[in-house]
Amino acid sequence: MTDVLDHSREKPATQRRGDTAAPPRPLPLAGVRVLDVSQVMAGPYSCMLLGDLGADVIKIEPPGTGDQTRGAMGFKMKGPDSMGFLNMNRNKRSVAVNLKTDAGRELFYELVKSADILVENYRPGVMKKLKCDYETVKKYNPRLVYASISGFGQSGPWAGRPGFDLMAQAMSGVMSVTGHPGGPPVKAGVPVADIGCGLFATYAVLAAYIGAKATGEGQYIDASLFEAALAFSVWDISEYWGRGTQPIPLGTANRMSAPYQAVKSKDGYFVMGATNQKLWLQLCDTLGRPELVEDPRFRTNPDRLAHREELIEELEKTFVTRTSDEWVEALLDVGIPAGTMYTYPEAFESEHGRHRQMRIEIDHPNEGKVSNIGFAVKLTGTPQQVRLHPPLLGQHTDEVLKEIGLDRAAIEDLTARGAFAS
Repeated sequence: MTDVLDHSREKPATQRRGDTAAPPRPLPLAGVRVLDVSQVMAGPYSCMLLGDLGADVIKIEPPGTGDQTRGAMGFKMKGPDSMGFLNMNRNKRSVAVNLKTDAGRELFYELVKSADILVENYRPGVMKKLKCDYETVKKYNPRLVYASISGFGQSGPWAGRPGFDLMAQAMSGVMSVTGHPGGPPVKAGVPVADIGCGLFATYAVLAAYIGAKATGEGQYIDASLFEAALAFSVWDISEYWGRGTQPIPLGTANRMSAPYQAVKSKDGYFVMGATNQKLWLQLCDTLGRPELVEDPRFRTNPDRLAHREELIEELEKTFVTRTSDEWVEALLDVGIPAGTMYTYPEAFESEHGRHRQMRIEIDHPNEGKVSNIGFAVKLTGTPQQVRLHPPLLGQHTDEVLKEIGLDRAAIEDLTARGAFAS
């Protein structure tokens, strides 16, 4: 169980249970304010990572509906927010404001003055139409780091297209190498373009923030799902640029070495890899198949790559004699990489997944105990914390407005002029 702690922008990290050796250190991004003007996945995911590191993330949402992901999943939770929303929006505060109104924009500019980082993921041109684009808001805060996330970037012939993970996977080439040879198009099972773009945006805004701390000047960041997906193509495009051959789907196999893929066992499949000559020789010895060592089809890695199908057919003649667990244990015992194929529930609930705390629980006012994906990297000196449950829509509007110096009369004036109306 991960505790949800009271939030304060200036509060240092809470000391871990049982740690009495030293006073707590502030989380790395304590005191950094982020405006999350994004919806669905790439932007919210990026801002959640910043919040996990201690940033004060203020989620700017349309009144009435909020982030589209709040109601986007097909199954009903206890409250109005989907499990997908709950897994991408912890450690944030929600302010519901209508940026289509003059009053809403006035409030937005006041928030910009107090911010260090802004992340948005509207289609190119929308923020300019709302008068909330970088050129406009940097007048209020020249040190602001402003990141725009879109499907295909802010310029180019595809810039105006809708930005969805599926389209980015298809148009970046990812789908051209996913699946099995000769099969229909297959997308990656996880949203690699969305999550990848969120990760690239996070590293960019942190780098730009460090620069702004030194110079006092912020900058504009243009991130796209298309380019994020392309950036993952290292092995595939290297094959094309290096050999001149167009990459094709290989199922679970690898372009650079063989055997390195899922193989059939007595009770299903498991994965293994003999990625160099030493491991290949060890594999043949473990399988009791010395004749494979001298087979001219399999002598070297290039030979094995050229005859991959025959190679796997030969290996599976032996692999099908024992169960997956038996082979994984036998191969690991002699230093050959191998692993069991788990479902997501099995992976999260595995002994190792539990040890690494990859499933955590958060107290939520509507859902009670709600599961969240744990922290993917661990900071030992300043461990990440869940300080705030995923916010209810507009939950922190009054709180944040008071922090930026607005009194009750000013808030009532903004309300009368439609700043918070849907």
